[in-house]
Amino acid sequence: MQYTPYRMSLSSNQQSNAFSKFFVISSEANNDLKLASPILIHKTILALVGDVKSIKKLNNGNLLIEVLNSKQAENLIKLEKIGNIQVKASPHHTLNHSKGVVSESEFQRDLEEDLLDCLKNQNGIAVKRITIKRNGQIFPTKHLILTFNNPTLPKSVKIAYINCPVKPYIPDPIRCFKCQKFGHTITACRSNKENCARCSLPDHNSQTCKSTTPKCFNCSGEHPSFSRSCPRYKLEKEIQTIKISFQEARQIVLDRTPKPGISYSSALNSSATPPQVQNSLRIPQLQPTAIRNTSASPTIINPTSENETITIKKSDWLVLLAIKKSWEEKSHSSRISHTPLNPTPTIALPIVQSTDSETHNPVPLAKNSLNIPQT
Repeated sequence: MQYTPYRMSLSSNQQSNAFSKFFVISSEANNDLKLASPILIHKTILALVGDVKSIKKLNNGNLLIEVLNSKQAENLIKLEKIGNIQVKASPHHTLNHSKGVVSESEFQRDLEEDLLDCLKNQNGIAVKRITIKRNGQIFPTKHLILTFNNPTLPKSVKIAYINCPVKPYIPDPIRCFKCQKFGHTITACRSNKENCARCSLPDHNSQTCKSTTPKCFNCSGEHPSFSRSCPRYKLEKEIQTIKISFQEARQIVLDRTPKPGISYSSALNSSATPPQVQNSLRIPQLQPTAIRNTSASPTIINPTSENETITIKKSDWLVLLAIKKSWEEKSHSSRISHTPLNPTPTIALPIVQSTDSETHNPVPLAKNSLNIPQT
């Protein structure tokens, strides 16, 4: 299955109605923008456009700017100078568009121009039919690649009277025909030698290859480098589904791909975790009504002996719980038995009304069932 490369051309009306969100700012000579101060760049953008959604400096020194609305886009396209640097602002050639696939056998005999006329009022700017080659002949398929002048792909489009669901278009990974690596074409290849796509050996190509045993250059498997069953090809295909830069997409996919011999559960088990101690005493859990008290609000706790009343703040009470937990661990290590506490309070702490946080005057409350062991 293949499709012929094409160029998109917009009419003047389509260009005026299109709202580009992503722009590239480039210097006209000597790449002076790469050395420009980020503070100077930010001040210039704020003065002319306002606060944009994002500004990012690319590897080649250019700036990638995402605007919030059409007004910012109109102002940004007028940018000519950043400090003393002559610059030019232009819409990004791919980020402002989205591509989807429509599969409908009803339109298998229709022309691409007629289909595009039905999509102009739905932000459609290009239509390309996918074709297949069998026995040297090219046959059209029911699959159509639609291009929209909006980075957000629509869920469906209406062609004539038929509502067609739109699926994301995932292009095939780019593979260099010279070095056989993924991510660039032969025109951008930096390798000094040519590798065979069939046997992966250097200094010849697949047309003159005489080897009877295929070997993939990317995964060393027993298949040619152009095989779609190659594990590396499938990995690069998954990278294409993420619409960000190639290096960032590659890192995301590699991070979530399990390493050989290491499973997710084994990775968790290998992490350092402190040993858990089975305590004979349990810490009572706070009820939702109890934690509504403000940190400055005092709380009254009545021991089971009912000989005295202790008035403490909620924050001190939480510290007391932490101290009690430490005491339980020490008690367990010394094998000293203690009377266990009740697992949960029988009466939840009431909600304390507004109190004076400066004076910390005690507010009498109902009895709490938190039992403090007598040592």
